[in-house]
This record gives sequence, structure tokens and C-alpha cells, in this order.
Amino acid sequence: MQNLPTYDDVVAAAGRIEGHAHRTPVMRSRTVDTDFGAEVFFKCENLQRMGAFKFRGAFNALSRFDEQQRRAGVVAFSSGNHAQAIALSASLLGIPSTIVMPLDAPASKVAATKGYGGNVITYDRYTEDREAIGRGLAEKHGMTLIPPFDHPDVLAGQGTAAKELFDEVGPLDALFVCLGGGGLLSGCSLAARALSPDCKVYGVEPAAGDDGQQSFRSGKRVHIDTPKTIADGAQTQSLGQITFEIIRRNVDDILTATDEQLVDAMRFYASRMKIVVEPTGCLSFAAAREMKASLRGKRVGIIISGGNVDLERFCSLIGN
Repeated sequence: MQNLPTYDDVVAAAGRIEGHAHRTPVMRSRTVDTDFGAEVFFKCENLQRMGAFKFRGAFNALSRFDEQQRRAGVVAFSSGNHAQAIALSASLLGIPSTIVMPLDAPASKVAATKGYGGNVITYDRYTEDREAIGRGLAEKHGMTLIPPFDHPDVLAGQGTAAKELFDEVGPLDALFVCLGGGGLLSGCSLAARALSPDCKVYGVEPAAGDDGQQSFRSGKRVHIDTPKTIADGAQTQSLGQITFEIIRRNVDDILTATDEQLVDAMRFYASRMKIVVEPTGCLSFAAAREMKASLRGKRVGIIISGGNVDLERFCSLIGN
């Protein structure tokens, strides 16, 4: 595959989103440092605009629209965070947006997407093809389709999260990144290779949906049925073509985490660090905890991808 995005694209994206995206805080925990015997840095994208890293890629992509694209509007498909990111970015840029969302998407994410001005169209994620629906709408109405991860401008924007982390704390020995379709991981890997070449980069996906791990270890993209997991932001069926090519070149391994490990991580974040993190956003920390014996004496980065979870669901999960 030719002309894959590079770190220069991440730098360009950082310039476009500056003043629009939050420069999210990097948090520390003495409890975690002591437990790991390491220095651990949490990049808190749960505190990003609309509650997730997705705003970075969405705003970067939409800011590059020409006048005709802006008038015709944007269409996207998403279980929630990309939906909100596109709707908010489009609203800020004066672009009409249509979002294809699953019927069982978290109510808070659907409400937020509509609140940001998005026109929501629903589908059944287990029987219908969201990409086909999105392409059909784009062709019918002349809109531009912006997918949630397999797009050069989207993944370059997501990579600015890791760029900010490295700019703030310096080189790291290991970086753990949540993995669904690969936009965040591929973008962050570009930043890691440029700013901390010796850093081990790990993607982490749900154990029930290990298509990324299978793909990484076999050398070819693997497609699976929609996984059943509480990590709704990572219920993807395969990595993207572009994201897979970058991941296979830049990432050291793909790890997995069980739903039980995600709940434990959610509970820790809430009780000890006083932050709300959605299940998908806990993937990175859950895997790092399992690897902590090999991380002693290291400098470790954890990308928290988002914090959009219904409060009722959050309470039911961490209260068990």
C-alpha cells in the first residue's frame, strides 16, 4: 500500500486541532507506580471534548473539507464516540452531519450526538452493514463519508494524543493503547516511532474480539463476527486496511483484556484516581496491569481513550 500517513501528518494534524481540541492532562498515581515498580503516565482522553480521543481525528478530517464538501455535509457510522466527534466537529465548522448508529448504542451517546446537531439514523449492528448504509447515503446525497478509523486524516488526528504525551513526559519504554479498528493505535504508533524510537507499543483489544491480535500474528487481516463485550467502542469486526499496514510495521504486539479485567480497571480509576472511564477506555490499563512484572523500573504510558458511559451502566458494572 502506497502513501501511508507518516508522523509529518500527525504534526500537521496537531496544528489544525490546536485551539479546538483540549490538550488533555497527564495523570499519575502513587498507588500504580508502587504496584508496578515503575513510572506510569496516564494520558486522559476521557477528558477530551465530547469525552474521547475521537474528536481529534474528526476535527482534523473535517477541517480539510473544501467548500463543496462543507455544503453537502458529512456522513459517518459509529457506535458512539466517533458519532459524537463528527457531530460536534461538524457543528463547530458549520457542516451538516448524518450519523449511522446501532440500535443498541448507549443512550447517552445517542443523545449527545443529537445534541451536537447530528441527524441520527439507526441500524441493527448484528444483521445490517453500517458501511454499506453509510456509502449509500453518501452516494445518494453527495455527502463525504468519514469512517471511524480507516482514514488518513482521522488516524493522523488520533496520533496527536501520543504526540502530546511524549512532548510532555519525554521518551517512554512502553506505551499501551486501546484498540478497536486501529485509528488510535496506528496514529499513536507513528508518534512513538518518531519521538521515542525504542518504546514498545502495545495495542489492547477485548478478549472476545481478538481480530487485531489474530491479524497481527498471522500477517493478514482477519474478519470476525461482531464480538459481545462491554467494550462497545471496540466491537469492531476487523482492522482497517490502512491502520493494519501501519500497525504491522510499527507495533510490537497486540494484547487482550477480559470484561472482568475492564470492570476492575473501571473501579480502580473511579475509586483511586477519581475519574470516570468507559469500558473500552480501560483496555490499555487492564493489559498493563497483567504485564506489570515485566515493566518494573520502566517508564510506561497509558492512553485512556474515553469516558462516555451511561451513569446507570457505570454504577451497575463497578458495583458488582
